[in-house]
Order: sequence, then C-alpha cells, then structure tokens
Amino acid sequence: MTRLLVFGLGYSAKRIAELAVSAGFSVSATGRDGDIAFGDADAVLTALRETDLVLSSVPPGDEGDPVLARYAEALEGKRLAYLSSTGVYGDTGGAWVDESAPIGTGRRTKRAEADTHWLALGARVFRLPGIYGPGRSAFERVANGKAHRIDLPGQVFSRVHVEDIAQGVMAGWQAAPGAYNLADDLPASQNAVIEEACRLMGREPPPLVSLDAAGLSPMARGFYAENRRVANGKAKRVLGFQPLYPTYREGLRSLL
Repeated sequence: MTRLLVFGLGYSAKRIAELAVSAGFSVSATGRDGDIAFGDADAVLTALRETDLVLSSVPPGDEGDPVLARYAEALEGKRLAYLSSTGVYGDTGGAWVDESAPIGTGRRTKRAEADTHWLALGARVFRLPGIYGPGRSAFERVANGKAHRIDLPGQVFSRVHVEDIAQGVMAGWQAAPGAYNLADDLPASQNAVIEEACRLMGREPPPLVSLDAAGLSPMARGFYAENRRVANGKAKRVLGFQPLYPTYREGLRSLL
C-alpha cells in the first residue's frame, strides 16, 4: 500500500487526501483534522520514515516555511509535492505566464522562497491560482453580501476548482520533479464570475464600484494589485491534466 503523509490538511489537501484514499493509499496528516501533531517531532519523523509520498500545503509565515524549517533533512529521498501559488509570478499586466517565468518579483516573497526551496529538494511544485469549490465560491460571497464588482477594466485572474487540483496532484506523483501550473482554461475578471453566480442564483449583481469605494481589506486590495493569465500547457502535456471544470461557468454550475 502506498503511504502518503500530508502536512496541513486544509481545504485543497483534504480533497487530495480523499482522492488518495479512494485510490488505495494510506494517508496520515498533520493539521487540525489530521492524526499527527505538527509539533510532535518524534511522531512526525516516525511517519516520515514510514511514508512513500509527502505533500505539503502549509504556507510560509513571516519566518519562512515551517515544514522546511523543522523537517527538511528528513524529507530527502522522499517523493515530494508542494502546493504553491501563482502569486510567485507577481504582476504581469494581464499577460500570460508559464513555469519558465521568473518568480519572486511580486508581493509573496516568502512564498517564492519556499517554492524555490521545495524545487531544490526535488519536489513537484503545483502553483495554484484562485481556488474555489464546494462551500468556497462566488455563491457564498453573493449570499452573504460580500460580493463586489470592481471597476477595473482589463483586470483578469486565473482560478481552479479544488477537484482539478486533486486530480492534477494525483497525476503528478509519477511525473518528473518541477513546477506545474494547475489552472483552468479561461482567465476572467472577478466581475464576470460574480455576474455568472448572480445569474444562476436569479439575483441582481452588486453595483459596479471603484476599488477605493469597495472598502476592501488590505489583503483583498493586494489581490487586485496583480493582473495575470496563468498558462496550464505544461501540466496538460506532462501530467495529462485536463480540467473537469475548464472555465468558471462549468465550475459554478457544478456547485448549484
């Protein structure tokens, strides 16, 4: 039986773990819903000695990547995967970006450093754009009154359904180490996604407002500070990645 150890059983990692179990893997994990305490070094090191595959979805903090800080040496020789972010590419002014682009020029310096370190360890690094899925989509934002339409012509983002992340990661275990963008096929404005969600819900979309008038948090404003289209061609060629939800339209319909 293939054994998988997951660091950080969060939203995306849970779906990956579920898919791994359905494929016959044995899965252990750290995190609130896991079975191993991250700070219990003896338990973690024992699990690392016994596992075949390691997936980390733990984001870096101010001091860097906590998994690498504590357990980097014990990761050597394992088949590794790391959930990174397409935020490592920074702002491209709406241009397409692929895995050959430089990283570390945007807001997420610590993430870029972690991304580079995991690559140096021989990991499959999956760079993810905006993640959505059950319980975490435009529907929830519209329903709770937190959806915005921002007047920023030309602003586009890439996104990916959590199911497509899980499918891509599972396909990636047999692929060569390296970076892979897991994104859908249609970068689009956040406004378009909100409008489609409202249409499906039979609601009027929220009014179009300026960025300043939207009253966004600093983190949310930072989201709008970058503008890029993420290419998924490498994942398609190398992993056989074919998104089940190639655009936000199919993805939203699946969540109704």
